[in-house]
Amino acid sequence: MLPGDDSIEQEMPDMRIIDLRSDTVTRPTDAMRQAMLAAEVGDDVYGEDPTVNRLQELAAELVGKDSAIFVPTGTQGNLLAILAHCQRGEEYIAGQQAHCYRYEGGGAAVFGSVQPQPVEFEADGTLDLARVAAMIKPDDHHFAATRLLCLENTQAGKVLPLAYQAEAAEFARRHNLNLHLDGARLFNAAVSQGIDVAAITGYYDSVSFCLSKGLGAPVGSILAGSSAFIMCAHRWRKMAGGGMRQAGILAAAGIHALECHVERLVEDHRRARQLAEGLASISGLSVDPAAVATNMVFVTVAPELKGPIIAFLKERGILVGGYGQLRLVTHLDIADSDIPEVLGAFEESVKSFKA
Repeated sequence: MLPGDDSIEQEMPDMRIIDLRSDTVTRPTDAMRQAMLAAEVGDDVYGEDPTVNRLQELAAELVGKDSAIFVPTGTQGNLLAILAHCQRGEEYIAGQQAHCYRYEGGGAAVFGSVQPQPVEFEADGTLDLARVAAMIKPDDHHFAATRLLCLENTQAGKVLPLAYQAEAAEFARRHNLNLHLDGARLFNAAVSQGIDVAAITGYYDSVSFCLSKGLGAPVGSILAGSSAFIMCAHRWRKMAGGGMRQAGILAAAGIHALECHVERLVEDHRRARQLAEGLASISGLSVDPAAVATNMVFVTVAPELKGPIIAFLKERGILVGGYGQLRLVTHLDIADSDIPEVLGAFEESVKSFKA
């Protein structure tokens, strides 16, 4: 939940909530809860939790890497990746609106003394590699040494083309950079393109992805890479307070998510497109359905209407978010029957405020 929204259920105890703020709000399914209940556990700090070990082996195999580590959050996964790739006084390059730069509290700079160098995203979610090249620092003691390039897929719901990722991988090798993928919604990207996830991750030295977003687990992310890289990440995880004990209860949810919730992402994408098409037909809203590739819909409204529309929808049990545009995110707790209800409430709200 976003700050200030921790009392949603108390505010609306008798109302069914259609929560479109994020795919992080999903609840474990009954089948996932049963898997958690039955999980075999041990002490993961000693490497003795069999369910955590099985999750890590499964995740590494899926993304085509030697090894993987289970972490509590995507933020920690990205932090460990940057700290494992970069030393103090070195630098990573990422998008200006990239999660690892903008929305993770400056962790790499605070914990690792690693300098970020942001570059504006292009409209399609890529980074212009010529602009990235211009940001790589000379081999001179006046500058932080550039060591890492971070890409994001999906980026605000947009899917990076495979050809671009191949180009970025070759670019990174040419410039002696490691390449990390913040793949929080990596499986959304793979399902959208109709490809195996390893077809994407093969271009990267390391990859992180969330279990707790579209895949529907209550907690957890994965960081994967070479065995030596993950050994280094293990040390950083301990220092960052991420060493968990009988974590198999949580890992069981992650295994269930990977085995049962990947193919169903097509349903989220379909519902997002239905939302976008319906919202685009409402006068006063600006939506581009063609830009909806996965489970996110962005809606532009007049600035003075944004707050009133959010409040109007909330009164009807519909929650949306967004820092600039309104953002609607579909997930496994959104049903087909919710779509017309959301569209009707939007139309009613716009009409009432334009009257």
